[in-house]
Amino acid sequence: MKRAVLAGAAVAAVIAAMGGGYIGVRGHLHSADASPVSPAAAQAGDEPIYYQDPDGRPFYSLAPKKTPDGRDYRAVPAGADLSFEEEPARAPAATDRKIKFYRNPMGLADTSPVPKKDSMGMDYIPVYDGEDSDDGSVKLSPGKIQRTGVKSEPAAMRILRTAIRAPGTIQLDERRISVISMRSESWVQKVADVTTGSRVAKGQPLMEIYSPVVASASAEYISTINSKTTGGPGVYGRGSRQRLMNLDVPDAAIVAMERSGTVPITINWSAPRDGIVLERNAIEGMRAQPGDVLFRVADISVVWATIDVAERDLGTLRTGQPVIVRARGFAGRKFAGKISVIYPQVNRETRTVRVRVELENPDSALLPDMYVDAEIDTGSPQAVLSVPESAVLDTGSRQAAFVEKGEGRFEPRDIKIGHRGGGYVEIREGIAAGEPVVVSANFLIDAESNLKAALKGFSDAGAKP
Repeated sequence: MKRAVLAGAAVAAVIAAMGGGYIGVRGHLHSADASPVSPAAAQAGDEPIYYQDPDGRPFYSLAPKKTPDGRDYRAVPAGADLSFEEEPARAPAATDRKIKFYRNPMGLADTSPVPKKDSMGMDYIPVYDGEDSDDGSVKLSPGKIQRTGVKSEPAAMRILRTAIRAPGTIQLDERRISVISMRSESWVQKVADVTTGSRVAKGQPLMEIYSPVVASASAEYISTINSKTTGGPGVYGRGSRQRLMNLDVPDAAIVAMERSGTVPITINWSAPRDGIVLERNAIEGMRAQPGDVLFRVADISVVWATIDVAERDLGTLRTGQPVIVRARGFAGRKFAGKISVIYPQVNRETRTVRVRVELENPDSALLPDMYVDAEIDTGSPQAVLSVPESAVLDTGSRQAAFVEKGEGRFEPRDIKIGHRGGGYVEIREGIAAGEPVVVSANFLIDAESNLKAALKGFSDAGAKP
C-alpha cells in the first residue's frame, strides 16, 4: 500500500473516531462538504492530503477550512504525514576527509581497515585523517566533552600564599637572663620578700651581703678618697674603685659609699634588670662560696617561640618571614613576629628543623614552656604564572597538563612546577600565560590519550608487512 493511502486511511480513522462526519469508500475519503482527494492526487507533488488546526489541536479536515476566529487550517502534505512504512536507509553524509581506519566502538585495542561490526552488532567507528595526529593531541566530540564535564581555565599571573603550620613552645631570650652570684666568700645577712616567680624591677634590693673581701676593698677605697695628702682619689683611687667593681659590687652601693664616706658593714645587692625571679637560693644566714647562684632573674618582655618545622618545608624558609603565633591558652589572640634564626640541625628522631621567632610580650602573657601553634607565610609578594592544582597530572617522576587547542582538541604538555598555595601551583616551564588549561576531567582525557596511543600502536603494527 502506498504511503499516501495509508496516511489518508489513518487520518480517516482518526477523524471518524472523533465524529468529524467523514466516511471512507473503497480507500477514498469523502466529506459532506468537500470533494474527495484521490491517492494519486495526494501522492503527486506537495498537494495536501488533509488540513489540521493551526494551533496543533486534534481537529482535522479533508478540505480547506477556517477556525471560528477566521484563521486557515494548516495544509499537511504527504511528506509531513505519519508513515507506517520502513524508512529507506539514509546514505552516509559525503565528506572530503579520508578514513584511515576503523576502531572498536567499545574502546578495545582492535582496528580494521574496512567497515565492520563487533560481536554485538555495533559498527566500528571511523578515524579520519588528522584525528590521530603524531603530536600526541587528543580530539573529543562535543557530546563527550559535555558528558565528561571537561572545563578549562587560562593560566594567569597570581600571588601565591603558602602557609606552613607547625607546633612550638615559648622559651626565654638567652640574652635577657641574669644570674646573681658572689665572687668572694660571703654570708647572707638578710633576704628581701622576694620568692620564685616574683616580678622585680631593676635596682630593687634582693638581699644584704657581708663579705670580708668586699669590706676590705671598701675600706681601702674610702680611705683613698678621704686622703688629703694625695689631693683626692687620683689614679690610686680609681684602682680601688675598680677592685670593687671586679667584686661585682652594685654601682648603687659604691655611689652610697662615696656620698657617706663610710664603710658599710653589709652591702645591699639589687636586681640587675626588670623581670621575674626564676630561681631563689639565698637563705638568711647561709654561707655563699664564690660562684654559688643566689638569684636568677629573666626579662620576659621579649620571648622566643621555637617552632619545629617538617624537613620537607626547609627549602621554603627564610629569615625575616612573617609568623603568626597563637597560644593555646589564649583563644583568638595572635602574636606577630618574624623568623630570626633557622637552626642548622635536623632532629634525627622527628625529622624536623627548629626555627626561632622573636615575639614582643609586653603584658607577660607568654610564659616559658607554653605550647603555641605557628603559621609561617612562605609566599612571595611577586606574582607568578600559575594554574589550579587540579590541572596538573603528577606521576611522581614527571608532571603534565592538557592545553585546549580548540575544536575539541587537547594537547598534552610536560611542565615544571614550583611552589603551591591557595589551590594553585606555579608553572615555571611548559605553559604560556593565557593558554587555556584543562582543570576538570583531565584524567578522562588522559585515559583517552592512552587508548589512542594503544590503538595507534596496533594500527601501525598491522600496517607493517
